Amino acid sequence: MAKGFASPSIDERQGVLAAERRLKMARSAHAYVRGATQKFYEWLDAASRRGLPEGPPVWICGDCHLGNLGPVASAKGRVDIQIRDLDQTVIGNPAHDLIRLGLSLATAARGSDLPGVTTAHMLEAMMAGYHQALSDGGEEAGEAAAQAHRPKSIKAVLARAVGRRWRNLASERIADARPSIPLGKRFWKLHGDEAEQITALFTTPGVRGMVTALRSRDDGDRVEVLDAAYWMKGCSSLGRLRYAVLVGVGDHRNAESGHCLVDIKEAVQPAAPRASGSDMPRGNAERVVAGAKALSPYLGERMIPARLNERGVVVRELLPQDLKLEIDSLTREEAMLAARYLGAVVGKAHGRQMDGATKGAWQGEIGRRWPKGLDAPFWLWSSVVDLVGSHEAAYLEHCRRYALGAEAA
Repeated sequence: MAKGFASPSIDERQGVLAAERRLKMARSAHAYVRGATQKFYEWLDAASRRGLPEGPPVWICGDCHLGNLGPVASAKGRVDIQIRDLDQTVIGNPAHDLIRLGLSLATAARGSDLPGVTTAHMLEAMMAGYHQALSDGGEEAGEAAAQAHRPKSIKAVLARAVGRRWRNLASERIADARPSIPLGKRFWKLHGDEAEQITALFTTPGVRGMVTALRSRDDGDRVEVLDAAYWMKGCSSLGRLRYAVLVGVGDHRNAESGHCLVDIKEAVQPAAPRASGSDMPRGNAERVVAGAKALSPYLGERMIPARLNERGVVVRELLPQDLKLEIDSLTREEAMLAARYLGAVVGKAHGRQMDGATKGAWQGEIGRRWPKGLDAPFWLWSSVVDLVGSHEAAYLEHCRRYALGAEAA
């Protein structure tokens, strides 16, 4: 355990997690945007009559910001840039993902001290990439187009992801490759019957099958919980149940092939509005997994819904290739290329759920009021401008309250 840090009790956890969330959101306007999902949807609810395009009801991310895009590995070891967090996923209006991503790009540009003209170009590039992904003829053609437009920053993080192994994941998440989780500021001691509940969870056929399905493991391999801890991770999700579980599979004396780190995360009611009449799973964990399979197949095939302590949770093995995409410090040219590529990633995720006629109709709808020249569609530009202003004001107020709280403490 980290020197001088004692794991909080169950009753103390919420207070510690809330304080950590406030700290993370005070670090930058971009960090505030990532953590303020609820504020985004409050704005969206008020903006429902502002002429936003109504897209076909498909699975959307619901929280489509830069931190939720990045390299993701499939069960067979392939790596691609996909949406990597589906907590807010619903069957809804795909325009909501575009506005959320546009807001994230705009605040990232401001954080990188890029001029407003670059922000305008980034939004235009994002929409060009999204539009192109909808035009591509199927999954293979879309993948080829995406590869052709990958900027250097994206290629670099993909190359890094492909070269990673268990030892890299272990050194980042659990300090080393030995079979234990070091308790400290990130990993907290379990209390009550948490350990027993987690151990029991890994005896269920579904969770056992998920663990043995990856990396050419044998279905009959023994699955053993070696260690587990409460995990303080994320930002907007802080406060939900979250556990890290170190699991041994088969003869796990070889850490590279016999150890895995499993993430157990509580699934809760989404803030994102669902499309009227949409047929979504009733359980939140089932909803998250269904959305992941539609939007991010590499991730979705590695996740299962489960129950823990009478709550719905999503269980997945973390792979070394799963990385967060960080593009906060880019040149003007690289920022525009990245925006175009990420727009294509989202377009590919939405488009795989549409037939040709639906894609064409949606392209026509998002193109309305899109003048020739520099500007992105007016509905997108005006939404992002409005959101940047409201979030900037809310961020400064958040920082003021955080500073006052710190002084009082």
